[in-house]
Amino acid sequence: MAPTLLIVGGDDEPVIELNKAALLHMPETTETELKIIPGATHLFEEPGKLEEVARLAAGWFIDYIEAIPGEGLRAA
Repeated sequence: MAPTLLIVGGDDEPVIELNKAALLHMPETTETELKIIPGATHLFEEPGKLEEVARLAAGWFIDYIEAIPGEGLRAA
C-alpha cells in the first residue's frame, strides 16, 4: 500500500519485463512508478548511472515523505 518506485536499467530487458509484471499486481490505489535508466545494466555499473538511481530515489522519498500530513524526517 506504500508508494513504490521501481528502477531498472534500460539494458536489463528481463528485469524490465519482471518489473512491468509486478506493476500489474500492485493495488490501483497505490502510487507506483517504473523508471528505466537508459544505457544501464543490472547493477548500474556504467558511469553516472548509479548516481542517477540515487537522484531518482531521493526525489521519490522527499516527495512522499513531505506528502504525509504531520510526518516528516525524524530520528529512528
